[in-house]
Amino acid sequence: MNKDAIETLEKQGCFADDWDLVKISEGTDLNRIRNVYFGGPVTIGANTEIINVPGGLSNVRIGDNVKIVNVASIKNAPDSCYGVGTEVAVLDETGSRPVIIYPGISAQIATIAARKPDFAKKKLLPLIEKHIQELPDMPEIGDNAELLNCGPLSDIRVWPGVKISGAARLHNGSIINNAFYKESSDKHQKSSMAFVGQGVDAENFIIEDSIVSGGSLLRNTYVGQGSIIDKGFTSHDSLFFANCSMENGEACAVLAGPFTVSMHKSSLLIGCHTGFMNAGSGTNMSNHMYKMGPVHWGVLERGVKTSSNSYLMHGSRIGAYSLVMGEHKNHPDSSEFPFSYLFGDPKGYTIVVPGTMLKSYGLKRDEEKWPKRDRRLNKGIKLNDRITYKILNPYTVNMIMEAMKVSDTLLSLPADDEGYIGYKGMKIRKSSLEKGRKLYELALCKYLQTLQEQGLYEQAKNNGKLSRRWVDLSGQIIAESDFNEVINAGSISEMEKALDKAAKDFDINEQLWVADRLKDSIDSDVISANRASEFDDLVEKDRKNSLSQIAEENDMLSFI
Repeated sequence: MNKDAIETLEKQGCFADDWDLVKISEGTDLNRIRNVYFGGPVTIGANTEIINVPGGLSNVRIGDNVKIVNVASIKNAPDSCYGVGTEVAVLDETGSRPVIIYPGISAQIATIAARKPDFAKKKLLPLIEKHIQELPDMPEIGDNAELLNCGPLSDIRVWPGVKISGAARLHNGSIINNAFYKESSDKHQKSSMAFVGQGVDAENFIIEDSIVSGGSLLRNTYVGQGSIIDKGFTSHDSLFFANCSMENGEACAVLAGPFTVSMHKSSLLIGCHTGFMNAGSGTNMSNHMYKMGPVHWGVLERGVKTSSNSYLMHGSRIGAYSLVMGEHKNHPDSSEFPFSYLFGDPKGYTIVVPGTMLKSYGLKRDEEKWPKRDRRLNKGIKLNDRITYKILNPYTVNMIMEAMKVSDTLLSLPADDEGYIGYKGMKIRKSSLEKGRKLYELALCKYLQTLQEQGLYEQAKNNGKLSRRWVDLSGQIIAESDFNEVINAGSISEMEKALDKAAKDFDINEQLWVADRLKDSIDSDVISANRASEFDDLVEKDRKNSLSQIAEENDMLSFI
């Protein structure tokens, strides 16, 4: 930098420990750099504005068209990793199932890391470390970024097009905007979701194509595409994947799959794996039995909802698309009874009403609304997480068939003095088992009818791949054979390609699974259009009853 430029900057309130370490593009008007302390190496791109950074800029490369106004300081260590490689202790809070975060990590890779810790330690974590080493170098503050009215920022990488406004403190993190189009800032303004707002205090984090604002507090946290963290939410050692919405409450050691929602105060999610979840106000969980520390954790299969003031003691496993009400202190495992109501009795035991959620119109509404509420769409970005929206799919239908078998077995047993049959820390009435079994059977018929209407079986015979087991990888329903190809891949990019292929082949592989799994399991009388129609009638009846109740409530509350 020449003498005249230094004099101009000093007249505008700027000073430096060593002006030789400050590099400013000829395309930047020096009149737009005021009241800035340069405490170390700084490179500034063209057409950039920097005003009021009293605590100093140090070890920062700043791109073109950047705006930095009223920021306490921006300082980076020469060897900073910007949050990449942070170890997040999900599920088991003591850290036996760590997930290493990096730009572009998918819910599927994170789930494999957390749910298969031995495999992760031997193979996956080395692949992740290699993948991180191969990530391209980038400026600390990318083109068209805006940093306004912030507290101290340290060891922070801000991708192109990101806006940070009013953040209280950010340390060791990356804010990623995959929607940025370098050739046009107008396009990115319409599509970007990468934003950090008022009062946010974050440390050891990655925020990717998502919004964090409202005084939220993050520690060792990944926030994935389309997610929103707001209104003072607190997160510690947690991962949030596509389209999560978290407000007011707290998460600790949570692996939150797509569409996990917690919007209310006094709600604590701890030590659990979720997906398509909706947490009612005051939802609470425990992972500490005061013996071995907080080593307990639980699984809430996809679609679980919790009512207000519900409580779960981990380890517990809640079946898919179930509703949890009351307090459950006996480590329930209702995974063999999906689509159920779970009531906690006064002693903390779990009372199960099997299958009753199947006739709820809310399930059909959920299946329709989730794809419409995918905030990642139309952003011009590659979607990191794959999502199977179908509620009835090989994973849940297999659960339904197991529930039918277990119901038959339990119905042959005598009930206790209170009329219940005990099973895996739960209590079930015989009448509930009988009704639930019928609902499971009707749902199975509906599923088969839907697949028959798709007419893909002949294509599946020629192009599909038979797999007898299926897995839910945080939103993606994947055949076991495809899952094995994923874990046998030789790099993170190859694993992601295998996951993409599994998502593409889902329909035809599902058809083959149905033909193999169901050919000897149910007779032709069960597979009938009439029974599928009966299922539809139950759902429609529930819809009409709900609308009628709403109308009655509105009449009761009407002013005139």
